[in-house]
Amino acid sequence: MKSRVQVARHALHPMLVAFPIGLLATSVVWDVCYLASGNRSWGMISAATIVAGVVGALAAAIPGFVDWLAIPRGTRARRIGAYHMVLNLTVVGLFVVSLVQRWMNPGGYDVAGAGRMLAGWIGLAVMVVSSWLGGELVETLGISVSDSANADAPSSLRQRRHAGRPHTRA
Repeated sequence: MKSRVQVARHALHPMLVAFPIGLLATSVVWDVCYLASGNRSWGMISAATIVAGVVGALAAAIPGFVDWLAIPRGTRARRIGAYHMVLNLTVVGLFVVSLVQRWMNPGGYDVAGAGRMLAGWIGLAVMVVSSWLGGELVETLGISVSDSANADAPSSLRQRRHAGRPHTRA
């Protein structure tokens, strides 16, 4: 089943999810760096990556939701997609909770202790599960995969450039 939201014949949602996954996961790394070193810069970097990750996740959710609406009702894919969506929104919520707790810290958002970071760390664990479900949608259930996909398919860019002309080998 092809994605409904595409750029250059590729699904937009999987292109966008790399950013929030990377940003939110590395925010936890920066938290550990802060806790290990006490250097406030790591706390500031962590908070900034959480903000960017949340914004990126919400941007990725839009084409993901449009694609989910196109999945036939009553299918396993629709059910897995719903779990994936709810878990991703939970991830965003947990990181927002962590961010709010940091901002409410009397000592400053950049010196939050582990307790104020915990929601984000739980969010990372939930994100791993949700990412696996996203892989299940694509790799097992064929969601966002072109109907003509195969190991020897021509480049999607070549198909676009030569649209309407038959493919010939030189």
